[in-house]
Amino acid sequence: MSSVRSSSYRRVVSDHFEPQDESDPAAHRRLRGLLEQIDYTAFASNREVVAQMLGPVDVAKFQRLALAAAHARAAWVAEGLALAGRSHLMSPEQTGRMAQLRATYEELTEVYEAMRRMVERGYLHCSPNGAA
Repeated sequence: MSSVRSSSYRRVVSDHFEPQDESDPAAHRRLRGLLEQIDYTAFASNREVVAQMLGPVDVAKFQRLALAAAHARAAWVAEGLALAGRSHLMSPEQTGRMAQLRATYEELTEVYEAMRRMVERGYLHCSPNGAA
């Protein structure tokens, strides 16, 4: 499955095969049934593996992840502001440091979004604070 990301909006583009030949309705229904079975198998597998690997999840875990992403973003921007105040041209080392800080922020943001999608899709149950 591919996705297109612009700003903070992600649009998922399905790359699943969509049969167009509807000349045989019975064959079409069988294929749809098989595809639903395949999708359910993927769902059940994700639910089992995710729950086993992540264990209990509550809102506090989401908050810790959001705080980590916020700190990473602030560190990245603060570094950029500090560099801009010192000189107009960044050295390769400074550029590398900026890239590392940005990558850290982006990775933490992606982890947060992935965990949120796991809850949305039913792979992971999220309890209120302290009830995990």
